[in-house]
Parts: sequence; structure tokens; C-alpha cells
Amino acid sequence: MSKKDYYEVLGVQRGADEAELKKAYRALAMKYHPDRNPDDKEAEQKFKEISEAYDVLKDQQKRAAYDHYGHQAFEGGMGGGGAGGFEFRGNFSDIFDDLFGDFMGGGGGARGRGRGGAGRGSDLRYNLEISLEEAFRGKQENVTLATAVNCEVCLGTGAGKDTKPEECPTCHGAGKVRSQQGFFTMERACASCQGRGQIIKDPCRKCGGSGRIRKQKTLAVTIPAGVEEGTRIRLAGEGEAGSMNGPAGDLYIFLSVQSHPLFRRDGADIHCHVPIRMTTAALGGSIEVPTIDGTRTKLSIPAGTQTGNRFRLKGKGMSVIRSTMRGDMYVHATVETPVHLSKEQKDLLKQLDKTLSEKTSPESEGFFSKVKEIWDDLRE
Repeated sequence: MSKKDYYEVLGVQRGADEAELKKAYRALAMKYHPDRNPDDKEAEQKFKEISEAYDVLKDQQKRAAYDHYGHQAFEGGMGGGGAGGFEFRGNFSDIFDDLFGDFMGGGGGARGRGRGGAGRGSDLRYNLEISLEEAFRGKQENVTLATAVNCEVCLGTGAGKDTKPEECPTCHGAGKVRSQQGFFTMERACASCQGRGQIIKDPCRKCGGSGRIRKQKTLAVTIPAGVEEGTRIRLAGEGEAGSMNGPAGDLYIFLSVQSHPLFRRDGADIHCHVPIRMTTAALGGSIEVPTIDGTRTKLSIPAGTQTGNRFRLKGKGMSVIRSTMRGDMYVHATVETPVHLSKEQKDLLKQLDKTLSEKTSPESEGFFSKVKEIWDDLRE
């Protein structure tokens, strides 16, 4: 299902300024907040949608990327090459604090931003596809993604050369101001410093005062043996850099396992359908079957094997994550009927057919006997 346009979600025009975005989000968030709509899944989903939309549109860099690329700027491949991609995973608690901290005790970003304006960076998601063999063995994979990192010129402070952020003269570094209205004392984010507690008189030219720049980085990811479809690997602190030298977010690697032409996985077990010659199935013998570890193993076929018979190879399945154990492999027999026979081969089969009886083909003989009984009953 395609995502709704972020501007449509908030009910604003594409040219809406920061004040309009904030006003629209506040009204919608108050209406759909889970605390006001307990056990209402639809309201909960709506709250997540408007929070995600506001988190992108309130940030100038993310908004510019969204206006240019749409949702593709944050999903499925804008940061990775080949088999993967990353998407933005917003910190919605930070948004809520930005808007409602002034009258709910948060003080304008109490959880996401501390004294000095430091805010936690956003989490990132990277989708990585691996083969079934790689899931069996495990591997070391390098992933490359574009993300926000601390500016190397100002070292994340946002201040220009030979300067540093100064304490806000309005809130004296608190990031919030109080005002008396009748019997009530209202606490709001400081308008002079936007709740940061600091002001930057001479912004860094490299990052424009944000303290962060967009940059590609490559990380080595260890994929353990035995991982399954949907496995999530967390790399702490490898997400977006925090604002004003705040803590970085996390990077989440989501794994998907490719389908295999021979094997089907069921947990730690492997299933494989193997064709068997008619003569081998009838007389018995042995065959070699491939295994997930890249080797072959012998399998004894008893005389009289039928299509659908299943044979278990213990310990020849998938690796079990964080264990030395392996699952089992199940071979499903498919008896193959000969084709493209020569005249001599056909004559031999005809001679064999004349010697067959109910004992040699009990299932077919039994089936047609039942059919005959049914027809006889219908004639009476």
C-alpha cells in the first residue's frame, strides 16, 4: 500500500511555514493521541502517520529531500547499493516533546533534547538480501549508506571557526521560559533559541549551523549463521548523528533470505524434492543428494519406494543461530516415469507388464477393484 502525501496527512499546503506545520500537527496529535483513544488501533495508526509526516517536514534537509524525491528519499534504496537500502525511522517521542512539553511537564523536548540543545539522532533502517547458503554459513557484509554525521569543521557544535555557542540571554540556558496567566504558570520552549538553551551568532559555513552534514559511510556487519527471514540486527550508535553533539541514533539491518531453486526452508529444517529412476525405486539402491553446506551425501532408497515417500537426513539442515546444532534435511521422493524409450526398451516393459500382478502393484489393483465395486452397485 502506497503512503499518503505528508502534506495531505497534516492537511497543509506544500508551502506551509514552520508555524503552520506545528499548529496542524498539534491539533491532529491532540485528537488522535493514544492516551485519548485507548484500544483504538485506527487512532494509533493515524497518530503514527501524522508524527512521521511532521518529523520529516519540520526538518529543512529532510523536507527538501522529500519535496524532490517523495517517499523514496527515505525508503528502499536511497542509501544502499545492490541488495539493500535504508529508510528513515523517526524518533516520534522527540516531536511530541517539542510540541507539548510546555504544558505537559516536558519543557520543550525534555526526552529528546537536554540542556544545550543536544538531541538524539534518528534511527535508520537498511534492507539487506542474502542467499540461503549465506544464511546457513553466516557472513561479513559491508553496507554503505548516506546519513547525517557530525560536521568535521565545527565538530558538531554548529558554531563558526574560533567561536562557540553562547548561552541564550532570554532563558539563560534553560531552553524554556515561564509566564504567569492568572492562577496558572505556563512553561514554554524559549522562542529565542527554539528550546536549545544556546544561540549561535556565527554559524559554521560548512553545515549552516546545524552541526551535521550528509555523508556516505561504510560499515561492516556480521551476519550470524542460522539467521531467518525478517531477522533484525541492531548497530547501536550507527544511525544519524544527534543535533548539537547529541547521541547518535541506531542502525537496524533487516534481513530477507532469497528463495532457493533446490531447497525449501522450514525453521531449522531443509526440504528437497529429488527425482528417482523408476528402476531404482522398484529395485532399491542408493543416490547422492546435494546438501545446503555444498557437499553431497548418499541416501539409501529401499525397494518399492513410491512418489511422496520422505527420508530424513539427521543434522543436514540449517544452522541453528547461536548454537553448534543443525536441523534435519528431508528428501521427498518423486519417482520418474521413463520417456523417449527405444523399441527394445518398450518391448522389455511390455514383457514386464505381463508378469505384474496384484502383489506387485497393490495400490492400482486395489483402486480399480473399488471402482468396479462402485459401478456394480450402481447397475443393481
